[in-house]
Amino acid sequence: MGPDSSSNQAVPWRKVLWEPQLFPDNYVDHRFLEELRRNEGIQQYRYWAVVKEAGFVGQQISCVAIFLTLWLYMEQTLLWSSLLSALLGYGLHQLLTLQTKLCSGHRTHLADLQSAAIFLSFTFGFSPVLKTLTESVSTDTVYAMSSVMLLAHLVAFPYAQPSPPGSLSLNAALFASVCLASRLPGSLHTFAMLSCALLVFALWPCLLQRLRENAPGHFPGACVGVCIGGLGGLGSQSLGGALFLSLALASVTFLCPLLLVRLQRHKDNIHGPWDEAEIHEDLSCLPKLTGAVDQTNYWRGQ
Repeated sequence: MGPDSSSNQAVPWRKVLWEPQLFPDNYVDHRFLEELRRNEGIQQYRYWAVVKEAGFVGQQISCVAIFLTLWLYMEQTLLWSSLLSALLGYGLHQLLTLQTKLCSGHRTHLADLQSAAIFLSFTFGFSPVLKTLTESVSTDTVYAMSSVMLLAHLVAFPYAQPSPPGSLSLNAALFASVCLASRLPGSLHTFAMLSCALLVFALWPCLLQRLRENAPGHFPGACVGVCIGGLGGLGSQSLGGALFLSLALASVTFLCPLLLVRLQRHKDNIHGPWDEAEIHEDLSCLPKLTGAVDQTNYWRGQ
C-alpha cells in the first residue's frame, strides 16, 4: 500500500490507469492480496504413475541401443527380419485399430501397400548413392555426427504424443542411419539398414502409442521388453555400454520420477490480479449469428 493511504480514505481508489487519481500509480488497497491464489491448477503426481510414463523414455533409449546393435550385427538376413517384423507390427496395429471401431476413418490396406512400395523402391534405388555419400568424410567424423544426431533424436522426440513422430526427431534419426549405413560393405546392407531405421524410429512409436491407448495393461510389458532387448543386444558387444545403458535407464525411469515427486512439495506458484489478462470468448453462438446475417442479406437481395 502507498504511504498516503490513510489521508485519502474519503476518495475511493479504483484499479484503473486511464484516469487521474489522488493516489500514486503503484498504490493498492487491502483488497489486492484477497485475490491471491496459490498453486492453482497444479496436478499432483504419483510416483509409480510417473515411472510408467517415464518407461516410454527408457524404451526409446533402448530403441537406439537396439538399432546400434543391429548395425553392429549387420548381415543380409536383417532385411528378411525387418520385413517379418514389419508384417507382424502392421497386423498388430490393424488389430488395435479394429478394437477402437475407427477403421472407417483410417487409410485402406491398398494405400498402406502403395506407400510401402514407394518407400522401398526409392530406398533401394538410392542405396548406391547413399552408400558413397560420405566416402570423403572420415570415419571418426561420421561416428561423431551419428552420435549427435541420435542424441538430438532422443531430446526432440515427442514423448507425450509420439504418433506420428516429430519431424525433427525423425529426420535426425534417419540422418544418423544414413551416416552409419554409408560405412557398411554393400548397397544391399545400406538398404536393409535404412529399412530397419524406418521400422525402429518411425513405425514402432506409432504402434506403441496405439498400444498405450487401446491396451494400457500391455504397455509396461512392451517397454520392459524393449529395454531388456536393448541391454542384451548392447551387452553382447560391449559390457561397458550395457552398464552405461542400464544406469541411464535406471536414472530416467526411477530416479527422475522420484525427484519430481519429492520436489513437488516445494512448488509454490502464486496467482492474483497482477497476472496478465486472459480474454475468453464464447464462439458457440457464432454459427447462428452468421446464419441469421446470411438470411437477412438474402431477403434484402430479394
